[in-house]
Amino acid sequence: MDDREVLTQVPESLQSLLTSLNGFVQFGGGLHVRGACWEPEWHSLRRAWRGPGAIHKLFPSVSPDWIPFAEDCVGDQFLLRNSEVLRLSAETADIEEMGLSLENFLKEANADPVEFLSMHPLLQLTEETEDLPEGYLIHAYPPFCTEEAAQGVSLKAIPAWELHQHHSDLAKTFSVEDDKRRLDAD
Repeated sequence: MDDREVLTQVPESLQSLLTSLNGFVQFGGGLHVRGACWEPEWHSLRRAWRGPGAIHKLFPSVSPDWIPFAEDCVGDQFLLRNSEVLRLSAETADIEEMGLSLENFLKEANADPVEFLSMHPLLQLTEETEDLPEGYLIHAYPPFCTEEAAQGVSLKAIPAWELHQHHSDLAKTFSVEDDKRRLDAD
Protein backbone atom coordinates (compact mmCIF):
# COMPACT_ATOMS: atom_id res chain seq x y z
CA MET A 1 0.00 0.00 0.00
CA ASP A 2 1.85 3.05 -1.22
CA ASP A 3 -1.08 5.43 -1.84
CA ARG A 4 -2.40 6.16 1.63
CA GLU A 5 -3.73 9.54 0.51
CA VAL A 6 -6.47 7.90 -1.58
CA LEU A 7 -7.67 6.09 1.56
CA THR A 8 -8.57 9.42 3.16
CA GLN A 9 -10.93 10.14 0.24
CA VAL A 10 -13.05 6.97 0.33
CA PRO A 11 -15.92 5.89 2.61
CA GLU A 12 -15.00 4.10 5.82
CA SER A 13 -16.23 0.71 4.54
CA LEU A 14 -13.82 0.78 1.58
CA GLN A 15 -11.07 2.30 3.70
CA SER A 16 -11.38 -0.57 6.17
CA LEU A 17 -11.30 -3.19 3.41
CA LEU A 18 -8.26 -1.69 1.69
CA THR A 19 -6.42 -1.31 5.00
CA SER A 20 -6.82 -5.01 5.74
CA LEU A 21 -6.53 -6.27 2.14
CA ASN A 22 -5.08 -3.80 -0.33
CA GLY A 23 -7.38 -4.96 -3.08
CA PHE A 24 -7.46 -8.44 -4.56
CA VAL A 25 -8.26 -10.63 -7.53
CA GLN A 26 -10.70 -13.39 -6.66
CA PHE A 27 -12.34 -16.31 -8.47
CA GLY A 28 -9.61 -16.57 -11.09
CA GLY A 29 -10.28 -13.03 -12.30
CA GLY A 30 -14.05 -13.02 -11.79
CA LEU A 31 -13.72 -10.10 -9.38
CA HIS A 32 -10.96 -7.52 -9.09
CA VAL A 33 -11.12 -5.08 -6.16
CA ARG A 34 -8.64 -2.26 -6.76
CA GLY A 35 -6.00 -1.28 -4.22
CA ALA A 36 -4.58 1.91 -2.71
CA CYS A 37 -1.40 1.76 -4.77
CA TRP A 38 0.34 3.50 -7.65
CA GLU A 39 1.55 0.32 -9.33
CA PRO A 40 0.64 -1.83 -11.06
CA GLU A 41 -1.58 0.62 -12.91
CA TRP A 42 -4.31 -1.95 -13.60
CA HIS A 43 -4.70 -2.39 -9.82
CA SER A 44 -4.59 1.29 -8.84
CA LEU A 45 -7.80 2.72 -7.41
CA ARG A 46 -6.42 6.24 -7.94
CA ARG A 47 -5.85 5.62 -11.65
CA ALA A 48 -9.37 4.26 -12.13
CA TRP A 49 -10.92 7.08 -10.12
CA ARG A 50 -8.77 10.16 -10.75
CA GLY A 51 -6.21 9.26 -13.44
CA PRO A 52 -6.05 10.21 -17.12
CA GLY A 53 -8.05 7.09 -18.06
CA ALA A 54 -10.47 7.40 -15.15
CA ILE A 55 -13.72 5.50 -15.52
CA HIS A 56 -15.80 8.70 -15.30
CA LYS A 57 -13.78 10.19 -18.16
CA LEU A 58 -14.39 7.13 -20.32
CA PHE A 59 -18.09 6.82 -19.46
CA PRO A 60 -20.04 10.10 -19.17
CA SER A 61 -22.85 8.27 -17.32
CA VAL A 62 -20.45 7.90 -14.36
CA SER A 63 -20.11 10.77 -11.90
CA PRO A 64 -16.55 11.77 -10.92
CA ASP A 65 -17.69 11.37 -7.30
CA TRP A 66 -18.48 7.66 -7.71
CA ILE A 67 -15.58 5.40 -6.76
CA PRO A 68 -14.77 2.60 -9.26
CA PHE A 69 -13.59 0.19 -6.59
CA ALA A 70 -13.95 -3.07 -8.54
CA GLU A 71 -14.64 -4.75 -11.87
CA ASP A 72 -15.72 -8.14 -13.13
CA CYS A 73 -14.05 -10.36 -15.72
CA VAL A 74 -15.59 -8.57 -18.73
CA GLY A 75 -14.88 -5.04 -17.51
CA ASP A 76 -18.22 -4.12 -15.97
CA GLN A 77 -17.45 -1.66 -13.18
CA PHE A 78 -18.66 -1.63 -9.61
CA LEU A 79 -18.94 1.88 -8.24
CA LEU A 80 -19.50 3.26 -4.75
CA ARG A 81 -21.94 6.14 -4.59
CA ASN A 82 -21.85 7.18 -0.93
CA SER A 83 -22.39 3.75 0.63
CA GLU A 84 -24.34 2.10 -2.22
CA VAL A 85 -22.86 -0.13 -4.92
CA LEU A 86 -23.77 0.59 -8.54
CA ARG A 87 -22.91 -1.52 -11.59
CA LEU A 88 -21.79 0.02 -14.87
CA SER A 89 -22.47 -2.23 -17.84
CA ALA A 90 -19.34 -1.32 -19.78
CA GLU A 91 -20.59 -2.17 -23.28
CA THR A 92 -23.61 0.13 -23.04
CA ALA A 93 -22.66 2.52 -20.18
CA ASP A 94 -25.93 1.69 -18.43
CA ILE A 95 -25.93 2.16 -14.64
CA GLU A 96 -27.75 -0.28 -12.37
CA GLU A 97 -28.49 0.45 -8.71
CA MET A 98 -27.72 -2.81 -6.94
CA GLY A 99 -29.26 -1.83 -3.61
CA LEU A 100 -26.25 -3.22 -1.75
CA SER A 101 -23.67 -1.85 0.64
CA LEU A 102 -20.04 -2.75 0.03
CA GLU A 103 -20.20 -5.42 2.74
CA ASN A 104 -23.35 -6.97 1.26
CA PHE A 105 -21.92 -6.79 -2.25
CA LEU A 106 -18.90 -8.82 -1.13
CA LYS A 107 -21.15 -11.32 0.69
CA GLU A 108 -23.27 -11.81 -2.44
CA ALA A 109 -20.19 -12.20 -4.62
CA ASN A 110 -18.80 -14.87 -2.30
CA ALA A 111 -22.13 -16.69 -1.94
CA ASP A 112 -22.61 -17.29 -5.69
CA PRO A 113 -19.78 -15.78 -7.74
CA VAL A 114 -20.68 -17.41 -11.05
CA GLU A 115 -24.20 -16.00 -11.18
CA PHE A 116 -23.72 -12.79 -9.19
CA LEU A 117 -20.64 -11.74 -11.17
CA SER A 118 -21.78 -13.26 -14.49
CA MET A 119 -18.60 -15.34 -14.69
CA HIS A 120 -19.74 -17.58 -17.57
CA PRO A 121 -17.33 -15.93 -20.07
CA LEU A 122 -14.45 -16.58 -17.66
CA LEU A 123 -15.41 -20.23 -17.30
CA GLN A 124 -15.62 -20.53 -21.09
CA LEU A 125 -12.27 -18.83 -21.64
CA THR A 126 -10.45 -20.98 -19.10
CA GLU A 127 -12.03 -24.13 -20.50
CA GLU A 128 -11.19 -23.28 -24.12
CA THR A 129 -7.81 -21.62 -23.93
CA GLU A 130 -6.21 -20.13 -20.88
CA ASP A 131 -6.46 -18.71 -17.39
CA LEU A 132 -7.06 -14.98 -17.18
CA PRO A 133 -3.75 -13.24 -16.34
CA GLU A 134 -3.77 -10.51 -13.69
CA GLY A 135 -4.35 -7.12 -15.26
CA TYR A 136 -6.35 -8.62 -18.13
CA LEU A 137 -10.07 -8.77 -18.83
CA ILE A 138 -12.16 -10.67 -21.35
CA HIS A 139 -12.99 -9.08 -24.68
CA ALA A 140 -16.05 -10.59 -26.38
CA TYR A 141 -16.68 -10.35 -30.11
CA PRO A 142 -19.33 -9.64 -31.11
CA PRO A 143 -20.18 -7.65 -27.98
CA PHE A 144 -22.61 -9.35 -25.59
CA CYS A 145 -25.09 -6.49 -25.97
CA THR A 146 -25.63 -7.15 -29.70
CA GLU A 147 -28.13 -9.46 -31.38
CA GLU A 148 -25.25 -11.23 -33.14
CA ALA A 149 -23.89 -12.42 -29.79
CA ALA A 150 -26.82 -14.86 -29.55
CA GLN A 151 -25.06 -16.88 -32.26
CA GLY A 152 -21.95 -17.15 -30.09
CA VAL A 153 -18.95 -15.02 -29.25
CA SER A 154 -15.21 -15.39 -29.37
CA LEU A 155 -13.37 -14.52 -26.19
CA LYS A 156 -9.88 -13.16 -25.77
CA ALA A 157 -7.88 -11.89 -22.79
CA ILE A 158 -6.63 -8.33 -23.33
CA PRO A 159 -5.09 -5.71 -21.00
CA ALA A 160 -7.73 -4.17 -18.75
CA TRP A 161 -7.18 -0.55 -19.75
CA GLU A 162 -7.33 -1.48 -23.43
CA LEU A 163 -10.74 -3.08 -22.86
CA HIS A 164 -11.96 -0.07 -20.86
CA GLN A 165 -11.14 2.20 -23.80
CA HIS A 166 -12.79 -0.19 -26.26
CA HIS A 167 -15.96 -0.36 -24.16
CA SER A 168 -16.01 3.41 -23.84
CA ASP A 169 -15.86 3.79 -27.62
CA LEU A 170 -18.52 1.11 -28.09
CA ALA A 171 -20.88 2.69 -25.55
CA LYS A 172 -20.49 6.09 -27.22
CA THR A 173 -21.34 4.52 -30.60
CA PHE A 174 -24.55 3.05 -29.16
CA SER A 175 -25.40 6.39 -27.58
CA VAL A 176 -25.04 8.19 -30.94
CA GLU A 177 -27.19 5.53 -32.65
CA ASP A 178 -29.89 5.90 -29.98
CA ASP A 179 -29.85 9.68 -30.42
CA LYS A 180 -30.28 9.29 -34.21
CA ARG A 181 -33.22 6.89 -33.74
CA ARG A 182 -34.92 9.36 -31.39
CA LEU A 183 -34.46 12.19 -33.88
CA ASP A 184 -35.80 10.06 -36.72
CA ALA A 185 -38.85 9.14 -34.61
CA ASP A 186 -39.63 12.81 -33.98
